[in-house]
Amino acid sequence: MDVALASKAFPSPSGATIEQPISKRDKAIVDESSKHTNLNPNANDPLGALPPSSFLTEGAMAMATMASPSSRTLIPSRHHGAAPSPSTSGDSSARLLRAQPRHGRRGRGVSVSTPAAWRRPFVFTPRAVSDSKSSQTCLDPDASTSVLGIILGGGAGTRLYPLTKKRAKPAVPLGANYRLIDIPVSNCLNSNISKIYVLTQFNSASLNRHLSRAYGSNIGGYKNEGFVEVLAAQQSPDNPNWFQGTADAVRQYLWLFEEHNVMEFIILAGDHLYRMDYEKFIQAHRETDADITVAALPMDEKRATAFGLMKIDEEGRIIEFAEKPKGDQLKAMMVDTTILGLDDVRAKEMPYIASMGIYVFSKDVMLQLLREQFPGANDFGSEVIPGATSIGKRVQAYLYDGYWEDIGTIEAFYNANLGITKKPIPDFSFYDRSAPIYTQPRHLPPSKVLDADVTDSVIGEGCVIKNCKIHHSVVGLRSCISEGAIIEDTLLMGADYYETEADKKLLAETGGIPIGIGKNSHIRRAIIDKNARIGDNVKIINVDNVQEAARETDGYFIKGGIVTVIKDALLPSGTVI
Repeated sequence: MDVALASKAFPSPSGATIEQPISKRDKAIVDESSKHTNLNPNANDPLGALPPSSFLTEGAMAMATMASPSSRTLIPSRHHGAAPSPSTSGDSSARLLRAQPRHGRRGRGVSVSTPAAWRRPFVFTPRAVSDSKSSQTCLDPDASTSVLGIILGGGAGTRLYPLTKKRAKPAVPLGANYRLIDIPVSNCLNSNISKIYVLTQFNSASLNRHLSRAYGSNIGGYKNEGFVEVLAAQQSPDNPNWFQGTADAVRQYLWLFEEHNVMEFIILAGDHLYRMDYEKFIQAHRETDADITVAALPMDEKRATAFGLMKIDEEGRIIEFAEKPKGDQLKAMMVDTTILGLDDVRAKEMPYIASMGIYVFSKDVMLQLLREQFPGANDFGSEVIPGATSIGKRVQAYLYDGYWEDIGTIEAFYNANLGITKKPIPDFSFYDRSAPIYTQPRHLPPSKVLDADVTDSVIGEGCVIKNCKIHHSVVGLRSCISEGAIIEDTLLMGADYYETEADKKLLAETGGIPIGIGKNSHIRRAIIDKNARIGDNVKIINVDNVQEAARETDGYFIKGGIVTVIKDALLPSGTVI
C-alpha cells in the first residue's frame, strides 16, 4: 500500500490545499537548500555528459531541478541527478517519487510546493523492490565520504575474443558512444560514490587512456577528493603472482584500500549492463547491520540453472549457496521472494534468486576475511562469501528487480547492444536524465545522413552515412558508410580517428581501402570492430550459416553464428563471408 511519508502543503488539482506533516530534519534540509544554487546544470541532458566537478568536489547535496516556462523550483536531493522530466504525453496525473527501504522501514523525503500554474504533488512510497530512478535515500555519513568503489576488470576475456584482442574487457565499446566501464563508473557517480578504483591485468592501455580522458580531470576538483584510477596487476616482494581471482585481486591491494577512511567497500564487475542506485544498496546494508550484502536478481526456473543461486531465511539472510543447480537440487533452492519485496504474482514467477556478483563489505569485515580467515581464497562468489556464511557472518541479500545483463560472451554482447534499439521500450536506455551514463567528451560533429534509409537504429557521434540502408543496427562514432551499402542487425563500432583527404587520395592511388564500409557492401548479423576497412561489394552475411569458425588470418571469427570482424582488419573488395 502506498503511504505518503512527508510533504509540505500544496494545492490539489481541484485547488484545495492538502496539509501533510514534514519532519524538522527535512525542513532544515529545505531551508538550507534555499541558500544554494543548482550544482548540476547538466543533469537534464538526456544523452549524458562528462560529470561536472562541482557535485563531487563538495560532496554535498545536489539540487534536483524542475523547469517550467516561467520559473524553476529547487528540490534538495541526496543525489546530484535532476528530477524526472514532466510527462510529454499530456497525462496530468501526479508523478511519483518512490522511496524503497527494506523490511517496511519508512523512508524520508521532502516535497516543496511550487507555483499553482504548474505544480503537482510528490508522493513518496515505501517499497522493498530495489531501484527506482527517482527514489531518495538518507545515508549518514554520506556515500561520497564513507564508501570506496572497487570495480573488477575481469580476466583475459577469452569468451569475448577477438573484441578483447587489443583491449581489456571493460574497455570494449558499447552503445555507439560508450565503453563497458562507463556503466559501473556512472552508477557510482550517480550514487554519490566518487572514490573509485578499477582493477585489471590484461591489455589495460586502452582502458587507462579512456578513464584518464573521461574522468581524470573532472572528479574531485580543488579538494581532490574524487578519483577514478586503474590499478594494474603487479609483482611485488610479498606477492610475485598476478591476480588469481576476484578476491585475490582485492587482497593484493588491501594495503591501499585500508588507507581510505571509509565504512564500506562496494565490489562491482566491469562487464555488466544495468542501472542501479548503490546508495539504496548501501542503506540496506546498514539498516540490516550486515557484514556483507549481496545483490540478488530474481530468476525463473528456466534461467536459474545458469547461475549461482542463494537461499535466504525470513529476514533475507543468506543461509545456503548452490552453483548452477539442476533437478532436485534446483527445487531445493526455491525461496519466498516476497521477503525481499516482490509482489505475490512475480514471486510465483520468480522463485529463485541469483547472485549478481556485486557486493557491499563492511571495511573491517573485508580486512578480516581476506587476511586472517580466508588468506588463500581467490574468488568472492565461490569461496569468500560462502565461507563467511559458514563462520556466522551476517550475509544479507538485496533484491535488484531491473534489467541486468552479464556481457561475458559475444552473443550476450551482441544482444545487449541491439537491445537498445528495441521499440517501443529498449532493454537498456541511455536516455535517463536522472541517472545519465557518462563517457569521455570527444567534441565530435553531429552525424551526417545523406539520402539514407535508417530504421530502428542508433547512430553515434560524428558519422557520415551516404545513400545506404541501415535497419536494426547500432552505428558507432566516426563510422563512414558508403553508397549502396546495406547494414542489417549489425553492430558497427566505428573508428578511433578520421582519415584525411590526403590519406584517402593516397589509398585510392595505391589500391588501398579506407576505414569504413565500402560501396554496395551487405552486412547482416555481424560485429565490425573499430578501424575495420571493408572494401566495395563485400558480403558479410554468413552464407553457409556457420556457427563457429576461427579465421584470424582472414580478419574475422564466427561465434554463435555471429561474424566478428577484428579491429584494424582489412576485407578486400568482393570478399564473401
